[in-house]
Amino acid sequence: MEQQAAMGPAQEPAGREEISVLEEAVDKSIFRDCSQIAFYRRQKRPRPGQTRYRGLLDSVAAGRDRTKFLVVNEDLKVRLQVECSQVEEDVFRLKIDEEAPLKPRFEVPDVLPRSLATRGLTARPGDPGHLVLASGDGAWKFRVAAEPFRIDLVTEEETVLGINSTDQLYFEPLQTPPRHREPSPGGEEDLSTSSSQGKEEDLGLWEERWGPFVDVKANGPSSVGLDFSLPGFEHVYGIPQRAQSLQLPDTGNGEAYRLYNLDVYGYEIHDKMGIYGSVPYLLAHSQGRTVGVFWLNASETLVEIGRRAAVETGARPGPGPGPAKKRAKCHTAVRWMSEGGVIDVFLLMGPTPSAVFQQYGRLTGPPALPPLFSLGYHQCRWNYEDERDVRAVDAGFDGHDIPYDALWLDIEHTEGKRYFTWDRQRFPDPTGMQDLLRGKRRKLVIITDPHIKVDPDYSLYSQAKAKGYFVKNSAGEDFEGICWPGACSYLDFTNPEVRKWYADQFAFSTYKGSTDVLFAWNDMNEPSVFRGPELTLPKDALHHGQREHRELHNIYGLYQQMATAAGLVQRSGGEERPFVLTRSFFAGSQKYGAVWTGDNRAEWSYLKISIPMLLTLSIAGIPFCGADVGGFIGDPDPELLVRWYQAAAFQPFFRGHANRDTKRREPWLLEPLHTRLIRETVRERYTLLPYWYSLFYRAQETSVPVMRPLWVEFPTEPETFGAEEEYMLGNALLVHPVTDPGATSVNVFLPGPAEVWYDFRTFARREGARTLEVPVTLESIPVFQRGGTVVPAKTSVGGSTGWMAEASYELRVALDSEASAVGELFLDDGHSFGYLRRNRYLRRKFSFQSGTLSSSCEDAKGKFHTDCVVERVLILGVDRKPSSVTTGPPGGKAREADFTYCAATSVLSLEKLRLAVGADWVVRVR
Repeated sequence: MEQQAAMGPAQEPAGREEISVLEEAVDKSIFRDCSQIAFYRRQKRPRPGQTRYRGLLDSVAAGRDRTKFLVVNEDLKVRLQVECSQVEEDVFRLKIDEEAPLKPRFEVPDVLPRSLATRGLTARPGDPGHLVLASGDGAWKFRVAAEPFRIDLVTEEETVLGINSTDQLYFEPLQTPPRHREPSPGGEEDLSTSSSQGKEEDLGLWEERWGPFVDVKANGPSSVGLDFSLPGFEHVYGIPQRAQSLQLPDTGNGEAYRLYNLDVYGYEIHDKMGIYGSVPYLLAHSQGRTVGVFWLNASETLVEIGRRAAVETGARPGPGPGPAKKRAKCHTAVRWMSEGGVIDVFLLMGPTPSAVFQQYGRLTGPPALPPLFSLGYHQCRWNYEDERDVRAVDAGFDGHDIPYDALWLDIEHTEGKRYFTWDRQRFPDPTGMQDLLRGKRRKLVIITDPHIKVDPDYSLYSQAKAKGYFVKNSAGEDFEGICWPGACSYLDFTNPEVRKWYADQFAFSTYKGSTDVLFAWNDMNEPSVFRGPELTLPKDALHHGQREHRELHNIYGLYQQMATAAGLVQRSGGEERPFVLTRSFFAGSQKYGAVWTGDNRAEWSYLKISIPMLLTLSIAGIPFCGADVGGFIGDPDPELLVRWYQAAAFQPFFRGHANRDTKRREPWLLEPLHTRLIRETVRERYTLLPYWYSLFYRAQETSVPVMRPLWVEFPTEPETFGAEEEYMLGNALLVHPVTDPGATSVNVFLPGPAEVWYDFRTFARREGARTLEVPVTLESIPVFQRGGTVVPAKTSVGGSTGWMAEASYELRVALDSEASAVGELFLDDGHSFGYLRRNRYLRRKFSFQSGTLSSSCEDAKGKFHTDCVVERVLILGVDRKPSSVTTGPPGGKAREADFTYCAATSVLSLEKLRLAVGADWVVRVR
C-alpha cells in the first residue's frame, strides 16, 4: 500500500499531507548494502592461519530420530553439534548448533508441522577419515569427511549436493558481555556515510551503528553461515522477494541477495535488494533432477550464488586403452549467511519439480484454498473517500457491465488511523454500506496495520498497553516509533497470547460496524517504522520470551497474517474461510492468504518484471500472488493500463490499486475503446474461474503452484529453463503477456516436440518445440491451450462470482496428437470449510478417448449437490466432420446432440447439452 516520503535516518517525519506528496523512487541511502552489514563483513573477511572445521567421527551417536556428531575448530575454540536426519524418503534435515550454548539459540517456530517426525541415519564405516550415514532404505548416503569437514549427499554413487564444500562453515558462539567492554573497532564511525578505508575495520561485534541508530548486541556477534555445492546445476531460482529475473544471476563480486523484510517504496528492478517479504528457499533445476534448499532462519540472511564450469573426467568409451574423455559440467555454489539463530536446513531431493513442491508443502504447509470471491477482480485505491464514493464506484462497475467482487478501503476509512474503527464523518453507516455490497454479492476489504496509535483513549491501545502486548525497546519499555497515525507502538505478534487477543478484535460484537462480508488486508507489517533503522524496528528491540528482534525479524509479518486469518475464521464459529492479503511474508505464509508485490510503479518495466516476481513467489510456495494493476505509483498511459489488466487477468491475485496522488483510473474513466478492452479482459477472467478454482484446489492438495514457469511442465527442455516472459497456468494454458509499448508482434515459444497447441481464441493449431512470431493488437494477448487438456469455464458472467454459482459450464477439449484429452473440475460452496470437514465437494474428471468424452467421479468421498449443467463443449483438433454425436449415461439410452463443425479451424461445437455436472455421462462422436 502506501509509503512515506523518502526520509534519511535522522530526518523528522513529515506531516500527513506532506507524506502524501510521494516521490517516485526508492531512496537507497536509507538502506544498507552488503558492505555496511557487519556480520557479512565478518564472514567475508580473510581468515589466515585458522584451521578448518574438523569432524570428530568417533563422536557419532545414532539415535532413533537423529544422528549426531561433533565438529570443532581448535583455533576458534568452537565446538558444534551436527544433527543429520531423514524427514521422508527424499528429504533430509541438517542442524548445526553450539555444543553447549550460553542460552538456547533461537529456532524458528510455527512454520513446520507439529507432527513433523524425523529418523536417524545409520552409521557405516567409510574410507579412512570418512564416515557414511545412510538413509533407512540405503538409497541416500551422507559421506562425511573429517578434515576438512565436508558432507556429500550421494545417491547411486552420484554426488547431488555438497555441504561445506568450500569450507565456509561459520558459527559465532553467544558470549557473556565483558564487564568493561571497549568500544567496537571503528568507534563513532557512521558506516552509512563514511568509508573505513585506511581505518581499522569495524566488525560490529558488540554494537553496530547506522546513522543515528546504535544496535547493542547483548550476547555479542551470533551469525552463522554455510555453503552448498550443486554439481551439474546451472539454473537456480527462488529466495523471494525482490524485483529480479526468474533465474537468479550470479552475485560475483557484487551484492549478495538480501533477505530482510523492508518497506521499500518504488523499489528498483533487477536489484538484489530484498523488499517486503522473505522465503529462504532456493530451487535448482537441471534436465535430470530438481532439488530444493530450505534455510529455516528468520534473521537477516544474505545469499551468494556463483557458477563455474567444472571438468568431469570419465573413462574413454569403447574397448582398448586411450585417453580419458573430458566434458564440461556446470557447478553452482550457494552460500547462506544469517545474523543469528542456528543452522537448520532442509534438503529436498526431488527428483522432479512436482516432487520438490510437494516436499516443501509438507514441511511448511499447503496453500490455503481461497474463497471463490477472492479469485475475482478487486478494486482498490488509497483512498475511496467516503460512502458516497464507494456507492458511485460500485455503481460504475454495474453501469459499465464490468464484474468485480471486492471493494477495498485504505487507512483513511478509520478514525485518525485507529484500526478497527470508522471515520464517522466519511463512513457514518458502515453496516449499511456493507449491506449494499452484500445485496450485490460483493465484499469489502479493509486495512489493518500492526502499528497502534499511542492514545490512552483508544481502547485497542489502552488494552494492549495494560496487558503488555507491545514490542519492547532494549530497556524493556514499550517501543514507540512513527508511522501513519504519528506515535505508535507495535503489537508483539510473536506472542501467542497477543495473536489470540488480536484475533478476538474481529468479533462482530467488538469490531463495531463490521459484518460477515468484511475481510482484511495487512500492510506495513515488515514492520514499517518511519524513523527506525532502515525504516523498521531496531534489531535490539525485545519480543516475547526476551527474544531480540534480530532473531525473528522476517517472520513478524507472517504472525500478523496468521492472527488476522484466525480472527476471520473465529468470528464465523470456525465455518468460513478467510481472505487476508499481506505485504510482508515468510515461509508458510501460503497457509493464511495472499501476497502482492507492493509499491510498484506505473511503468512498462514494472509490468514486465512482475511476471518473474510472481513466478518466483509461486515456486517458493506462495501461489496466491499478484501485482497492483496499473502500478501503484504514477499514472499509466491507457495502453499500459490495458496491457496490465490483460496480464493480471491471467495471474492469481487480480487487484487494481493506486496511490492517492494519482489520477483516478476506474475503467470507465478511459476512452470507450480502452474501457471496452478492460471489460472484455475482466469478463474473460470470470469465465475461467472454474479452471482457476480447480487449480487452487490442486495446489492445496499437491502444493504444485497455479502459475508455473515453463520448466515445471517441461523439465527436460533446456529452452524453458530461463523463460520468464511466458508461463503456464496449470498444465493447460500458456500465457505470454504483452509488456512492450506499441508492440505489433511477440515471439512465443511453444515447448514440447510431441505437443500440440491451440490458439485460445482463434483455435489455430500449432506444433510444439518452436518459436512463433504472433501478431498482436491491443485487443488481446497470446494465450494457447495445450493439446491433451480440458479447461472448464462458465458460459455466462454475472456482476460478481456470487451471481455465477448456477451458471452453466462450457468444456474446452483440446486434443493431443493421439486425439485424447483429460481435465478436472472442483466444485463446492466456494466459501466454507465444508469441503474439508464434511466432504461437501465434487471432483469431476473429464476424459476424451477413442471419440468419447466422459464425465466421471474423481473422488467418491465428495458429496455436493448442484443443479449446474454442462451446456456447451468445444472439441479442438477434430480432423473431420462427424456423422453423429450422442449423449447419455454410461451404458444407458443415448440421444442425438446438436453440433456444428468448422473445417477451417477443426473445431466441433456441441450446444444445448444440459448434462448434469454431478452425474456420470458420455458424449460419443462418430
